[in-house]
Order: sequence, then structure tokens, then C-alpha cells
Amino acid sequence: MDLFPVLKELQQKSEAKILLVVLDGVGGLPLEPGGATELEAAKTPNLDRLAEESALGLLTPVYPGLTPGSGPGHLALFGYDPFRYQVGRGALSALGLGVDFRDGDVALRGNFATFGPGGRVLDRRAGRPSTQENQRAVARLQEAIPRIEDVEVHFHTESEHRFLVVLRGEGLGDGVTDTDPQKAGLPPLRAEALDEASRKTARIVNLLSERIQEVLKGEPKINGALFRGASRRPSFPSMAEVYGVRAAAIASYPMYKGLASLVGMVVLPVEGEGDAHEGKLKALRENWEQYDFFYLHFKKTDAKGEDGDFWGKVAEIERFDALLPEILALKPDVLALTGDHSTPALLKAHSWHPVPLLLKAPHLRQDAARRFTESEAPKGSLGQLRGVELMPLLLAHAGRLLKYGA
Repeated sequence: MDLFPVLKELQQKSEAKILLVVLDGVGGLPLEPGGATELEAAKTPNLDRLAEESALGLLTPVYPGLTPGSGPGHLALFGYDPFRYQVGRGALSALGLGVDFRDGDVALRGNFATFGPGGRVLDRRAGRPSTQENQRAVARLQEAIPRIEDVEVHFHTESEHRFLVVLRGEGLGDGVTDTDPQKAGLPPLRAEALDEASRKTARIVNLLSERIQEVLKGEPKINGALFRGASRRPSFPSMAEVYGVRAAAIASYPMYKGLASLVGMVVLPVEGEGDAHEGKLKALRENWEQYDFFYLHFKKTDAKGEDGDFWGKVAEIERFDALLPEILALKPDVLALTGDHSTPALLKAHSWHPVPLLLKAPHLRQDAARRFTESEAPKGSLGQLRGVELMPLLLAHAGRLLKYGA
């Protein structure tokens, strides 16, 4: 169901400020049956106090049983039906990096990877190289592969193992399958065209993959690339148009900046490298009076989960907990804390499990949940929600929605 026409009709002005905090991939699983998840193992005194005065529930980011990518997971949190508003990973990276990305171009998100004898993938992230190592490899590739056939090839560093390729030329479609097998020990996949208009793109991507291996041959770790998310530039309605809010995003990684800009948020500059917690809080404080809605993103909970680092993820949760008093000092009228998906360290990947949702806002009902964890959240008064149901709830608590119907 498309709620946007209804929300446009019901929107009204309010001075209330909404803050949506996304701990990427925060949901987890116990390492042993009956054990604690990462959230349950973490010492989070500030989150515990906040939970006692908030409402909690479980949120299914996209749909029960479906494992969401970060794109669908976030779009749902912003209120955009991820089955209707679809965008590839490549376009999100291109928008987030702010590179030259034109109508007719096709963008692909790349992972630098380590290939072993026989061409099998030993490490899908090439040991998570530094961004400086990434830049060196990208510069080398750009010099060696400025084009494939009649198609221009533009390489851009994203961060660590992540990079972006923008293909520019005539006759390119974005109906192309990924080359990332998603697991180590398997050979890379060949790009396949999903429609007649994308046959040329698939051929170019396969040739590009071969050329990259030739150029990087001899590198100990960064000696190949995996591609996913081939996509053209999309166009979505803005949050200002649909909700009537002035929205701002605070994130470090290009993909999340791209998601935010796609729905019309102003992407605020953040000082520092990596997850840059202090830089994010500074951006939040300095811009607090200028916007109605803030999206504040933290990445490392997801990264540690993908690495299979249970206790590293616990440490990132505790690191966020230490920052929470500074966030609460701004006194947001409506505060939501959740994740865009689960990334259990046990699985080393995204999963289909619901994530906890915390809501601190006016006019809450009595709530029995006492911690922001997977086991406590179901005791809360919010019940079980889908991702797309969160945004109307935030708008209602902020006094931004009129009554529906007579």
C-alpha cells in the first residue's frame, strides 16, 4: 500500500524535532544455544536507563523471512516501500560519493578481493585494506583501464575494500547480475544480462573483471574485484514533499549518504575518518536548530558482525552507549533507535531476524521492557512493526499528522 498520498494530505507543521538513530546491523544471535546476543552481552547502562522510560518493540525491516540489504532496510525506515522504491548499490555509492553520475550511466559497487590459485575467492574484502591502499589500487586501475571497447570506465575509492565503477557509453542497461558469490571458497560469478538491453553491460563487466585481475596480478591481497548492484540513477519523491520535514543526514560511508540524498535529505559534512563518532555528534549539535528530522548512522556494529567478531560488535555497542548522554542532551522530542537489519557475528552476514526498536516520545503507554535487546523488546508496548510503519509513528508523536477521515 502506498501511503504517500495520505501522508501528503495529512502533514502539518510542528516545532518538534525527530532523531532517528540507526545502529547498522545491530541485531544478533547467541554464539551458543541459550547464550547472549551481542546486545545482551554488552554493558549498556545509558541504554538501559533510556529503555526504562521509553517504549520498545521488534521491527522487521522489510518482510518476515527476507534478509534485507542495507538499501531496502534503510528505505523502509525512511517510510519508502522497498518493493516499490528500488535502487541498486552502485547508484547509492555514486550518489553518496557525489561523483559525476549522469542519466544513461551505469554504476557498480565493487569489492576488492583476494583470489587464490584456480581463481577462487579467498577473501571477499581483501583483508579490509586501508582507504589509502584502496586509493593506490584505484589510481593504478584508472590509468590502466580508462575504457573497455567504446565504454568509458571511471573508478572511485569509497572506503577500505569498497570502490565504485561508473560505466559511460551508448546502449548500457542495468539489468545485470552480480559477480560476487557472497562466500569465500567459490569462484567469482560471471555477469549475466537479465534483459536484451543489458547484454552489452554484462559483456563489459566480465571484460572489466578480467582486466582488473591482469592489472593487479602479483598483489598479495588486492588482486581481484567483485561487482554488485549495477544501477542507473533513480528519482524518488523527497521527504520534504511527502512528510513536510526539513531532513538532514549524518553518516560517514558513501552508501548511506547516497540513500539519504536519494530521499531529499541534506547530507551534513562529518569531520574525521572511519565511523567518526565525535565528528557525527559535532555535526548534530551544530545543525540542531536548522532541521526538523535527523538521521544519524553508525556503521561499525555491522562491520564487526560481518567479520564474525562477536566481542568486537559488543565493544561497538558499548562505544555507542558511552556517547548516548551527549545525544540525549539535545533533548529530541521524538527519538527512535533501531537497526536496518540484523548482522549476527555467528553468521558473518545480514540475516532475516527482527531488530529491537526503541521509541522515546510524548504520550507513550506503559512499557514492561527494560533493555534494548532482542529478548526484552518483545515485552514492549510497540509490538511488532515492519520498517515502513516506523515513519508514520514518528510523525504522529511529533504532532505532524492531522486526523485521517471524518
